[in-house]
Amino acid sequence: MSLPEQPGQFPFTRGIYPEMYQRRLWTMRQYAGFGTAEESNRRYRYLLSQGITGLSVAFDLPTQMGMDSDHPLAAGEVGRVGVAIDSLADMQTLFSGIRLDEVSTSMTINSTAAILLCLYVLVAESQGVDRRKLSGTIQNDILKEYIARGTYIYPPRPAMRIITDLFAWAGAELPEWNTISISGYHIREAGSTAVQEVAFTLANAIAYIESALAAGLTIDSFAPRLSFFFNAHNNFLEEIAKFRAARRLYARLMRERFHALQDRSCMLRFHAQTGGSTLTAQQPEVNVVRVALQAMAAVLGGAQSLHTNGQDEALSLPTEKSARIALRTQQVIAYESGVAAVPDPFGGSEYVEALTDKIEAEARAYLDRIDAMGGTLAAIERGFIQSEIQNAAYQYQRAVEDGRQVVVGVNRFQTEEHESPHTFTIDPALEAQQIERLRQLRASRSAAQVATSLASLENAARSTENLLPPILECCRGLATVGEISDRLRRVFGEYRERF
Repeated sequence: MSLPEQPGQFPFTRGIYPEMYQRRLWTMRQYAGFGTAEESNRRYRYLLSQGITGLSVAFDLPTQMGMDSDHPLAAGEVGRVGVAIDSLADMQTLFSGIRLDEVSTSMTINSTAAILLCLYVLVAESQGVDRRKLSGTIQNDILKEYIARGTYIYPPRPAMRIITDLFAWAGAELPEWNTISISGYHIREAGSTAVQEVAFTLANAIAYIESALAAGLTIDSFAPRLSFFFNAHNNFLEEIAKFRAARRLYARLMRERFHALQDRSCMLRFHAQTGGSTLTAQQPEVNVVRVALQAMAAVLGGAQSLHTNGQDEALSLPTEKSARIALRTQQVIAYESGVAAVPDPFGGSEYVEALTDKIEAEARAYLDRIDAMGGTLAAIERGFIQSEIQNAAYQYQRAVEDGRQVVVGVNRFQTEEHESPHTFTIDPALEAQQIERLRQLRASRSAAQVATSLASLENAARSTENLLPPILECCRGLATVGEISDRLRRVFGEYRERF
């Protein structure tokens, strides 16, 4: 079959670069973070020694929610699902011995994204690194938190202001930095279909773009630094088609709806992560096969960056061994499978091309419905997007329970488990150690400097001033993540779901 469109040509169905992986392999990341900054730093250095080409930082729930480690609600959660970061001191420890101009860093953080980005910039500054040379991605996607995940702090509209302030500031200060990673991953983890993952992710992208335009930014000034984050799920051919459809639909939206002039503004660049919700606690070694298939789908779909899950992640954080096997999976695909030698191996496949068309059409129909409601924020406030995902999750679970959807080792091909696999555990003493470090920081810093910088931040929040410079100064003066977040809470309030 002769295809008129080639890889690297608008609307980028077949990939955003003409040579794809012939030119450069995808960035191999392993998402990691736990306990204290020292513990996570050791894991990062181990992964770098094993061949990862980009860091990917997981933060604990208190950090994500803008709470310091000694907050009453943080008890039992410090360092559990990611690393605890309270201040610049922790961030410096996290990247100790790692030159930030020699590595690309992705940070999965949303409500407190502006604070963590400022901390990262200050670490680079302390290393003598020009911030203009920093490369990486801050997730900074608050809308999917209201839709699917729940780690929000402020109401949607002030939260959107922080995001557009970050776009504007980083556009001038961090030209190589991706200022948002618009995430379909968590939408899929919450139970959506492939079509819904594409549609709701792009609906969120439209909302961010419209907010930035309303703030006075021009489309081609910020669109080239937008990036995306998708799930790599189990249906191999559907996933390949999903990535192709998302790229094409996005390119057309950018050109037709937002009148982007630069091709770079129309390129959907994405990171993929294999599906955490597809992993099973039963027969966990079978997860190695699932991850390999999902990773291959992401590569054949044209990912720019990839994380592969560990086989034991249905049970715990991954051990070093399972993280290494997950990384080796990427390396085998890259160096042994031969798929990286062809820009778009499935281009021209009648089934994949037809499925690409179908997913694009159904996703566009969702976007039309959301537009008719008044846009993404209105659809979220009405609960429409949340309800669609919940219904899809319910239908899938029913299919598993009645056997129509086979999950190997769960509802078919079961075995009796006689041995408990070795799992990763976190030392409970780490929480007390983190709290003590925080106490010492507060005792040693300049209280007057902290008070002055927090007051300046509050004044900026009550005006239309860009919030990033005062946040940066708060971080420089050793104000904590919780203190900065609390000062913004004072102005913006906190979001409470109404349905």
